[in-house]
Amino acid sequence: MSEFFGTFLLVLGGVGTALFAANFPSDTDNQSGVGFLGVALAFGLTLVAGIAAVGHISGGHFNPAVTLGLLAAGRTDLKHVPGYIVSQVLGGLAATSIIAIVLSGKTGAFQAAHDAGFASNGYGSASPGGYGLGAVFLTEAVLTGVFLAVILSITAKQEYQALAPIGIGLTLTLIHLVSIPVSNTSVNPARSIAAAVYGGDTPLAQLWVFIVAPIVGALVAGLIVRVGGRRRITG
Repeated sequence: MSEFFGTFLLVLGGVGTALFAANFPSDTDNQSGVGFLGVALAFGLTLVAGIAAVGHISGGHFNPAVTLGLLAAGRTDLKHVPGYIVSQVLGGLAATSIIAIVLSGKTGAFQAAHDAGFASNGYGSASPGGYGLGAVFLTEAVLTGVFLAVILSITAKQEYQALAPIGIGLTLTLIHLVSIPVSNTSVNPARSIAAAVYGGDTPLAQLWVFIVAPIVGALVAGLIVRVGGRRRITG
């Protein structure tokens, strides 16, 4: 339930901001819209809130790539992984379903969001900046690896744990500032799945990239940290 709630909050806050507020009142007269900076902060702040609220229960992964990266680093057990990932995917889907219902309350709003991709991730013509598959895959893999490395480092010592929600949330904000123009920022397969379900054919066809690339990046980072001998917290 903690992983469901945390992923629900992350997707609701981040994707919801992207769809409702990023270009408000319009993409050509954006006087009060939050833009890329606002979307980046929305993802980071919701992650801070989620970890602070339920991180002590589940560890606050809210991301299948993080769960698998922690497994590779020896920081979680294999028996827990399926439950984590199912909870995260369902939490993300619940969030975008709520967003879709709200959009349906305004004539044409849901269709407009669907036609624009529902804040999904993409490459080529679906990339905000027109970046190709190779650039998007590399960006997603590297930034997910960096994200996991920060998580593993900041949670490696008990004395840092009070700062963990802020440090991890600000790292996610920075990652979004770097990569929204490239891929619309995934670094989280649950977030990508949740948006693509309502985004149409192109987001669904390109979804594999935003499942595979973050997982590859997280696994590599987790293995590097494990081989490097970072000690595991006990007690």
